Amino acid sequence: MENVKIEHNSFGKRLRSMLKVDFRRMFTMPLFYIMTGICLVIPILILVMTTMMDGSVTVDPQTGAETVMEGFKNVWQIIGTVSGESSAMAMNMTSMCNINLLYFFAAVFVCLFVSEDFRSGYAKNLFTIRAKKGDYVISKTLAGFVCGVCMLLAFFIGSMLGGAIAGLPFDTGVAGASGIVMCLLSKMLLMAAFVPIYLFMSVIGKQKTWLSMVGSLCISMLFFMLIPMLTPLNAGIINVILCFAGGVLFSVGMGAVSNIALEKTSLV
Repeated sequence: MENVKIEHNSFGKRLRSMLKVDFRRMFTMPLFYIMTGICLVIPILILVMTTMMDGSVTVDPQTGAETVMEGFKNVWQIIGTVSGESSAMAMNMTSMCNINLLYFFAAVFVCLFVSEDFRSGYAKNLFTIRAKKGDYVISKTLAGFVCGVCMLLAFFIGSMLGGAIAGLPFDTGVAGASGIVMCLLSKMLLMAAFVPIYLFMSVIGKQKTWLSMVGSLCISMLFFMLIPMLTPLNAGIINVILCFAGGVLFSVGMGAVSNIALEKTSLV
């Protein structure tokens, strides 16, 4: 009599299978390329248009008050601000229209990416036949993080192109080249702290995309002003470590909460 060998479906095999499916879906869906392309074009438009309008004066017809339009003086301003500068917390155009806006973009992608699973019935079928909810949470978190990093890199490339077209200086100033590299790396690692929050709101909203998106964007606004503080233009290794630690803690903590939410709630 032949021995029947039963193959054990280990955690590693399940996770690899989930990652393969999620990354194949992400890299074949138009949404990923549309949003990444938008991230590439936005800094070009911002830098070119603000440079053209720099110094222009607008007058309020009711009060007669004059407002002088101030554009970017340096390419790196659209990436971040040096720690200690007042503009890091100011509510003006150069401090708001920068790479930090991509944390909102990441929220939109994660919400749409996850809600499609519940809307199409894919998630319910997936959990029924093979995958565990913890595997799903880990896979979606990694996919959302990679997408967020791709958006940041696209924005950075667009900033270099936009700065060259607008004729803005590339002088690194007090930040230095190493500070800019650390700044970009910190922003990438900090994305790992935001994506799990978006994933949690997505598993709460499920097929209700509007609900998960509203919740994610509201939470993003609450933490938005912390981004320039944790990822200044003159960032150092301590900023990288803090963002890495925050990303790990949020990924583990919010991942566990998302797993509980999937276990305790209906999949429809």
